[in-house]
Amino acid sequence: MMFLTILRDWYKEIIIDKSRFICTLRKVSDEESAQAFIKEMKKEYWDATHNCSAYIVGEAAEYQRSSDDGEPSGTAGLPMLEVLRKNNLHNVAVVVTRYFGGIKLGAGGLIRAYAGCTAETVKEAGLAKRVLFGY
Repeated sequence: MMFLTILRDWYKEIIIDKSRFICTLRKVSDEESAQAFIKEMKKEYWDATHNCSAYIVGEAAEYQRSSDDGEPSGTAGLPMLEVLRKNNLHNVAVVVTRYFGGIKLGAGGLIRAYAGCTAETVKEAGLAKRVLFGY
């Protein structure tokens, strides 16, 4: 069986309308390691306004979760998860940390910001094929 994952863990920071978005992308092996990564990022960026997350884990992508972490429902975690799905990624987790800059982006602006930041980070991290052999 073959699936795609990221070539390397990656980090990217962008500023949109004075809000600072920090996207951290990491390879994970299971749901427990994905949740541990999210917890680690929340601890590291404890003072952030939001730490939104998404992950896809499993050979058949059987575990898919996302969190808006206080952003309006469906404006952060789900768009991030959709980027992972569109790239057909497995065993990958992403956390986008936001420091609010004083300008409200609106629902559409939030979706574009979170999805765009995730997509740029995935592109820079690179994609790798992972082949599993059974005996």
